[in-house]
Amino acid sequence: MHTRIKICGITRPEDAIAAVRLGADAIGLVFYSDSPRAVTPSQAAEIAAVVPPFVSIVGLFVDPEPVNVAVVLAQVPLDLIQFHGNETPEFCARFGRPFLKVIRMREGVDLLAERQRYSAARGLLLDTYRSGTPGGTGEAFAWDRVPAEMAGSIVLAGGLNPDNVAAAIKLVKPYAVDVSGGVESSKGIKDAAKMAAFFKNASVS
Repeated sequence: MHTRIKICGITRPEDAIAAVRLGADAIGLVFYSDSPRAVTPSQAAEIAAVVPPFVSIVGLFVDPEPVNVAVVLAQVPLDLIQFHGNETPEFCARFGRPFLKVIRMREGVDLLAERQRYSAARGLLLDTYRSGTPGGTGEAFAWDRVPAEMAGSIVLAGGLNPDNVAAAIKLVKPYAVDVSGGVESSKGIKDAAKMAAFFKNASVS
Protein backbone atom coordinates (compact mmCIF):
# COMPACT_ATOMS: atom_id res chain seq x y z
CA MET A 1 0.00 0.00 0.00
CA HIS A 2 1.20 3.48 -0.82
CA THR A 3 2.33 5.26 2.33
CA ARG A 4 0.91 8.77 2.45
CA ILE A 5 3.30 11.65 3.14
CA LYS A 6 2.64 14.88 5.02
CA ILE A 7 5.16 17.71 4.97
CA CYS A 8 4.57 19.75 8.11
CA GLY A 9 5.76 23.18 9.22
CA ILE A 10 5.35 24.83 5.82
CA THR A 11 5.98 28.57 6.11
CA ARG A 12 6.30 29.66 2.46
CA PRO A 13 4.12 29.14 -0.63
CA GLU A 14 7.13 28.00 -2.65
CA ASP A 15 7.81 25.19 -0.19
CA ALA A 16 4.19 24.05 -0.45
CA ILE A 17 4.47 24.03 -4.24
CA ALA A 18 7.70 22.01 -4.10
CA ALA A 19 6.18 19.49 -1.69
CA VAL A 20 3.11 19.03 -3.87
CA ARG A 21 5.19 18.57 -7.02
CA LEU A 22 7.10 15.80 -5.27
CA GLY A 23 3.84 14.05 -4.40
CA ALA A 24 2.83 15.25 -0.94
CA ASP A 25 -0.58 14.03 0.16
CA ALA A 26 -0.85 16.76 2.80
CA ILE A 27 0.87 19.88 4.03
CA GLY A 28 0.89 21.05 7.63
CA LEU A 29 0.53 24.63 8.87
CA VAL A 30 1.53 25.40 12.46
CA PHE A 31 -0.68 27.72 14.52
CA TYR A 32 1.36 27.53 17.72
CA SER A 33 3.10 30.79 18.47
CA ASP A 34 6.02 29.21 20.36
CA SER A 35 7.05 27.20 17.30
CA PRO A 36 9.75 28.51 14.95
CA ARG A 37 7.49 27.25 12.16
CA ALA A 38 4.40 29.19 13.25
CA VAL A 39 2.39 31.06 10.63
CA THR A 40 -0.31 33.68 10.98
CA PRO A 41 -3.76 33.08 9.49
CA SER A 42 -2.95 35.50 6.66
CA GLN A 43 0.34 33.73 5.89
CA ALA A 44 -1.46 30.40 6.00
CA ALA A 45 -4.11 31.65 3.59
CA GLU A 46 -1.40 32.61 1.09
CA ILE A 47 0.13 29.14 1.35
CA ALA A 48 -3.25 27.41 1.09
CA ALA A 49 -4.01 29.36 -2.08
CA VAL A 50 -1.27 27.52 -3.99
CA VAL A 51 -2.31 24.04 -2.85
CA PRO A 52 -4.21 22.17 -5.59
CA PRO A 53 -7.28 19.97 -5.16
CA PHE A 54 -6.92 16.60 -3.42
CA VAL A 55 -3.94 17.69 -1.31
CA SER A 56 -5.05 18.05 2.30
CA ILE A 57 -4.31 21.21 4.28
CA VAL A 58 -3.77 20.40 7.95
CA GLY A 59 -3.72 22.97 10.76
CA LEU A 60 -1.69 22.19 13.87
CA PHE A 61 -2.78 23.56 17.25
CA VAL A 62 -1.52 23.05 20.81
CA ASP A 63 -4.15 23.49 23.54
CA PRO A 64 -5.68 26.44 21.70
CA GLU A 65 -8.37 28.82 22.83
CA PRO A 66 -11.52 27.99 20.84
CA VAL A 67 -11.70 31.52 19.46
CA ASN A 68 -8.21 31.15 17.98
CA VAL A 69 -9.24 28.02 16.10
CA ALA A 70 -12.35 29.81 14.86
CA VAL A 71 -10.27 32.74 13.59
CA VAL A 72 -8.06 30.37 11.58
CA LEU A 73 -11.01 28.40 10.19
CA ALA A 74 -12.61 31.65 9.02
CA GLN A 75 -9.53 32.50 6.94
CA VAL A 76 -7.87 29.22 5.99
CA PRO A 77 -9.59 26.27 4.24
CA LEU A 78 -8.32 23.55 6.58
CA ASP A 79 -9.30 20.01 5.63
CA LEU A 80 -8.11 18.57 8.92
CA ILE A 81 -7.17 19.85 12.39
CA GLN A 82 -4.22 18.30 14.22
CA PHE A 83 -4.38 18.67 18.01
CA HIS A 84 -0.95 18.42 19.60
CA GLY A 85 -1.66 19.14 23.26
CA ASN A 86 -3.82 17.78 26.06
CA GLU A 87 -7.13 18.41 24.31
CA THR A 88 -10.04 16.20 25.33
CA PRO A 89 -12.01 14.22 22.76
CA GLU A 90 -14.94 16.60 23.30
CA PHE A 91 -12.78 19.63 22.62
CA CYS A 92 -11.32 18.13 19.45
CA ALA A 93 -14.78 17.37 18.08
CA ARG A 94 -16.36 20.74 18.79
CA PHE A 95 -15.20 22.48 15.60
CA GLY A 96 -17.11 20.34 13.13
CA ARG A 97 -13.94 19.43 11.23
CA PRO A 98 -12.16 16.08 10.88
CA PHE A 99 -9.22 15.87 13.26
CA LEU A 100 -6.06 13.98 14.13
CA LYS A 101 -5.04 13.54 17.74
CA VAL A 102 -1.34 13.51 18.45
CA ILE A 103 -0.11 11.00 21.01
CA ARG A 104 3.33 11.73 22.42
CA MET A 105 5.01 8.41 23.10
CA ARG A 106 5.83 8.80 26.76
CA GLU A 107 6.71 5.75 28.83
CA GLY A 108 3.70 3.55 29.54
CA VAL A 109 1.29 5.13 27.05
CA ASP A 110 -1.46 2.68 26.04
CA LEU A 111 -2.11 3.25 22.36
CA LEU A 112 -5.06 0.90 22.20
CA ALA A 113 -6.71 2.82 25.05
CA GLU A 114 -5.93 6.14 23.37
CA ARG A 115 -7.48 4.92 20.14
CA GLN A 116 -10.62 4.04 22.03
CA ARG A 117 -10.66 7.36 23.87
CA TYR A 118 -10.27 9.36 20.65
CA SER A 119 -12.53 7.11 18.59
CA ALA A 120 -13.97 10.15 16.78
CA ALA A 121 -10.54 11.11 15.44
CA ARG A 122 -9.72 10.45 11.81
CA GLY A 123 -6.52 8.91 13.11
CA LEU A 124 -3.74 9.11 15.69
CA LEU A 125 -0.40 10.75 14.97
CA LEU A 126 2.45 9.32 17.02
CA ASP A 127 5.26 11.69 18.00
CA THR A 128 8.30 11.56 20.26
CA TYR A 129 7.81 12.57 23.89
CA ARG A 130 10.03 15.18 25.47
CA SER A 131 8.94 16.92 28.67
CA GLY A 132 7.87 20.51 28.05
CA THR A 133 8.01 20.20 24.26
CA PRO A 134 4.77 19.49 22.37
CA GLY A 135 6.54 18.32 19.22
CA GLY A 136 9.27 19.04 16.72
CA THR A 137 11.97 17.39 18.82
CA GLY A 138 13.80 15.93 15.84
CA GLU A 139 14.11 12.68 17.77
CA ALA A 140 12.63 9.29 16.93
CA PHE A 141 10.93 7.01 19.43
CA ALA A 142 11.13 3.22 19.54
CA TRP A 143 9.00 2.25 16.56
CA ASP A 144 8.45 -1.28 17.84
CA ARG A 145 6.14 0.17 20.49
CA VAL A 146 3.38 0.53 17.87
CA PRO A 147 0.95 -2.42 18.07
CA ALA A 148 0.78 -4.25 14.76
CA GLU A 149 -3.02 -4.12 14.73
CA MET A 150 -2.90 -0.30 14.84
CA ALA A 151 -0.16 0.33 12.33
CA GLY A 152 -2.35 0.78 9.28
CA SER A 153 -4.38 3.54 10.89
CA ILE A 154 -1.67 5.73 12.36
CA VAL A 155 0.49 8.60 11.14
CA LEU A 156 4.12 8.10 12.15
CA ALA A 157 6.12 11.21 13.10
CA GLY A 158 9.05 12.09 15.32
CA GLY A 159 12.58 12.44 13.99
CA LEU A 160 11.93 11.11 10.50
CA ASN A 161 14.35 12.09 7.75
CA PRO A 162 15.54 10.81 4.36
CA ASP A 163 17.98 8.41 6.04
CA ASN A 164 15.54 6.57 8.31
CA VAL A 165 12.12 6.83 6.67
CA ALA A 166 12.49 3.61 4.67
CA ALA A 167 13.35 1.62 7.79
CA ALA A 168 10.49 3.24 9.71
CA ILE A 169 7.94 2.33 7.07
CA LYS A 170 9.29 -1.20 6.70
CA LEU A 171 9.02 -1.83 10.43
CA VAL A 172 5.80 -0.01 11.35
CA LYS A 173 3.86 -0.08 8.07
CA PRO A 174 1.96 3.12 8.98
CA TYR A 175 -0.83 4.63 6.92
CA ALA A 176 1.20 7.83 6.61
CA VAL A 177 4.43 9.50 7.68
CA ASP A 178 4.86 13.10 8.81
CA VAL A 179 8.11 15.04 8.48
CA SER A 180 9.13 18.59 9.28
CA GLY A 181 12.64 19.31 10.55
CA GLY A 182 14.10 16.30 8.75
CA VAL A 183 13.66 18.00 5.36
CA GLU A 184 14.75 21.53 6.28
CA SER A 185 17.78 23.70 5.57
CA SER A 186 16.83 25.84 8.59
CA LYS A 187 13.82 25.93 10.88
CA GLY A 188 10.72 26.54 8.79
CA ILE A 189 12.59 26.54 5.47
CA LYS A 190 12.24 23.34 3.49
CA ASP A 191 15.12 21.94 1.46
CA ALA A 192 13.99 20.71 -1.95
CA ALA A 193 16.77 18.12 -2.23
CA LYS A 194 16.03 16.70 1.22
CA MET A 195 12.32 16.53 0.42
CA ALA A 196 13.05 14.74 -2.85
CA ALA A 197 15.24 12.21 -1.05
CA PHE A 198 12.56 11.68 1.58
CA PHE A 199 9.91 10.94 -1.05
CA LYS A 200 12.24 8.64 -2.96
CA ASN A 201 13.21 6.63 0.11
CA ALA A 202 9.64 6.46 1.41
CA SER A 203 8.52 4.93 -1.87
CA VAL A 204 11.11 2.12 -1.91
CA SER A 205 10.61 0.94 1.65
